[in-house]
Amino acid sequence: MEISEIKQKLTMSNVLHYYGLKTDKQSRISCPFHEDKIPSMQVYYKTQTAYCFSSNCKTHGKSMDVIDFVMHKENSTKAEAINKCKEILGYQKPDSKERYQPELSREQFLGNMYQYFKNAVSNSKPAKDYLQQRNLDFKKTEIGYNAGQFHHGARKDENVIAQCLEYGLLIDKNITGRTGEKAYGVFGKWCICFALKNRNSEVTGLYFRSTLNDKDSRHFYLKNRKGLYPNYPEPNTKKLILTESIIDGASLLQIETITKEYAVLACYGTNGLTEEHQQAIKELPQLEEIIFFFDNDTAGKEAVKKYGAMLKAEYPKLKLTTAEPINKDINETLQGHEESIFIELLNNRTELNFSFSIEDKTTKQLKEPSTGTGNSIDFLKRKHLLKNLNTEIGKAGIVGEENSRMLLFLIIISYLNKNPLHALVQGSSGSGKTHIISRIADLMPQEDVLRFTRITESSLYNWGEFDLFQKVVIIEDLDGLKEDALYALREFISNQVLRSSVTIKDKKGNNKSSHKIVKGQFSSLSATTKGETYEDNMSRSFLIAVDESKEQTQRIIEYQNCRNAGEIDPNESQRTIHFIQQLVRNLKHYEVINPYATKLNLPEKVHKIRRLNEMYQAVIKQVTFLNQYQRKLTKDNQLVTEIEDIEQATEILFESIVLKVDELDGSLRQFFERLKKYVKNENQDFVLRDVRQHLNVSKTQVFRYVQTLTELEYIKQNGGYANKGIKYKISYWDNYQKLRAEIKDFLMNQIQKLKTENNIAPSKPKNKTLSMIVNESV
Repeated sequence: MEISEIKQKLTMSNVLHYYGLKTDKQSRISCPFHEDKIPSMQVYYKTQTAYCFSSNCKTHGKSMDVIDFVMHKENSTKAEAINKCKEILGYQKPDSKERYQPELSREQFLGNMYQYFKNAVSNSKPAKDYLQQRNLDFKKTEIGYNAGQFHHGARKDENVIAQCLEYGLLIDKNITGRTGEKAYGVFGKWCICFALKNRNSEVTGLYFRSTLNDKDSRHFYLKNRKGLYPNYPEPNTKKLILTESIIDGASLLQIETITKEYAVLACYGTNGLTEEHQQAIKELPQLEEIIFFFDNDTAGKEAVKKYGAMLKAEYPKLKLTTAEPINKDINETLQGHEESIFIELLNNRTELNFSFSIEDKTTKQLKEPSTGTGNSIDFLKRKHLLKNLNTEIGKAGIVGEENSRMLLFLIIISYLNKNPLHALVQGSSGSGKTHIISRIADLMPQEDVLRFTRITESSLYNWGEFDLFQKVVIIEDLDGLKEDALYALREFISNQVLRSSVTIKDKKGNNKSSHKIVKGQFSSLSATTKGETYEDNMSRSFLIAVDESKEQTQRIIEYQNCRNAGEIDPNESQRTIHFIQQLVRNLKHYEVINPYATKLNLPEKVHKIRRLNEMYQAVIKQVTFLNQYQRKLTKDNQLVTEIEDIEQATEILFESIVLKVDELDGSLRQFFERLKKYVKNENQDFVLRDVRQHLNVSKTQVFRYVQTLTELEYIKQNGGYANKGIKYKISYWDNYQKLRAEIKDFLMNQIQKLKTENNIAPSKPKNKTLSMIVNESV
């Protein structure tokens, strides 16, 4: 492309947009060449030139065209400026109509955002000061800076907000700013930024490093981390340097002598040699040597031993060496020495000594339990995933409730899919229903969780169009919601969208009608004491009853006592929570196909069987989704359900199915079963005072239970006096255990039939047979 053609096609407006420079109405900009950034540069769009009036500016007296402007801006030669202008011509202009389209892929969107962050470095004094302190040159290697302004001003657009929320660049904290508009938290604010790239060199993730030197919060990875830094090594790589951190990798990339002879690949900490790193190494057919250039401290040396043993076991012929920085790490060494020191350190690298038994070491390493983020994908690949995960959930502080907590976990992670699920947790006051949904919510990435104590009648209609997209909604007390709020919630659950006609004022202050849409792809957990009063909500949600038995109460008390006695590590719960959050972040969205769906049925006794059947199939899909690292994919990239998934889903969902069959809600059924054990036979009378004292239930709660059971004709008054106590008698003595057994046998028999048809060995029964349960009840 000729210079004349560049000047003809490239406008000063294009250049200013590229560098993130804005002009006022008089076409003035803050001069990018002046040290004090005095707004003294006049931009002439018609003649494609710019001119600075300040006598202190190095460009004073020079009328600059676009090429000169770029040359001074980049501090480059004329030839380099021409190449930069060609690059700017091919750059997508970052306006709301082109850059932030909903159909942009993750790679396209993050690529555009990273370009914006890169352009921001040269205009940010804090960024340049920090990079100078770390001896990093943003002109030699790609570095960006996030000032937290990318969603303000002219860039404010609903599509960019939605995509930033989706990919994690913005965090919805449910707060309102000083202007009355919705305010968002910015992920990685005041951080320098590096791009993680896939094998096609597309940006698939971002890493942020705080410039504030906060020891507790320095490293931030965008959620659903993918990609490698600086990129996937070239296939012809023979020598590969592994660094402990991204900044260490960036430090080496500035040294031309190193990049000519070696490829550089950054790990994500001492536990950060991920599966993606290992796959990239596996794809290097000409690789001869891996050089560990980790930190010169105990953690770095232990990591080299661990990963060295692992790689040696997999690639016995590969040469493994290590080089140690003079200071703590590579970047700290760069700050105090000339670049030539690294050539010397690499030339003096030593080969790793594997005189110990590699087999013993690696076997031990695999068997050691760990909740480090580097092991989250390994955990998802292990057999008996649901059982292992249920154990981890217990460590997070949820005592007992094994099936309920697993079902709630499967429901809550459905916010990652197109058809999210919802649950209604029912129990008496003080039974722990709010505790269990709160603890389950703690296991999710907190940037995706919205917690509400109450919801007003019109609040759901007033969210932004994408504010509730891919979110988890926790309603701590459904009893506090009025009917209008419940109606909006039901419509949201059913249709994932709310459409309302609202009145707004135009520019002249006149009222006019407008159409407002709120889209909501969210899963929800709600707690209530009155499950039976929410008939419409129950039909749309999974109904889960809190275990209020004496055995569960005893388990909770024992846990509380052990915790207060110091026998339970208070940090273990927090470590487990962070580990499970990382598991969730590593789950990828897939469509699920269940080839056995047409052969699965529910008992005819089930209420609202149409909806429950859909929910049953949905839980099976959720089990498959959770087992995604162990399931086959179709040619259309769809996960395929296995019979094991159906069996696990049925086991977990069983109690919820039984509650759908039973006309008594969960806590009422538990009370009635305890009452039958106390009364012992149909002919025995009882008074409420004796029931309260024996079952240790409050007067209010007993009165509500008895009133409901009387209305449903399960019990009836049988004499007595108000001043001495009214006598009651059980009028309908149902065989609840038999009903449970019939449903269980019905569901498990069809699974065994599927196994027989597909030549799979039948599993051992985990529950008592029908005859055993019936005999016990008799």
